[in-house]
Amino acid sequence: MKIMRVEKTLVSTNRIDSLGHRPLLVVQEKIGGTRSVAVDSVGCIPGDWVICVGSSAARDAAGSKEFPSDLTIVGIIDHWQGDGD
Repeated sequence: MKIMRVEKTLVSTNRIDSLGHRPLLVVQEKIGGTRSVAVDSVGCIPGDWVICVGSSAARDAAGSKEFPSDLTIVGIIDHWQGDGD
């Protein structure tokens, strides 16, 4: 699991059918860090600190072992002060 911060919504109108209408969000591990795209399974907004899972756990959390995700948000952190972020 990783602690990440939601940066913004990613709009992608052309997708494979198996992605459905699940929201995609741009997340970062730290300010200025590498950006990744995560499937939002819990209803996040920009600025939220979240818990993300990867690999097969990401597919399970998104709803199916066949779901094409390698990063899924599984929780919103209620209180978090990042390391100088």
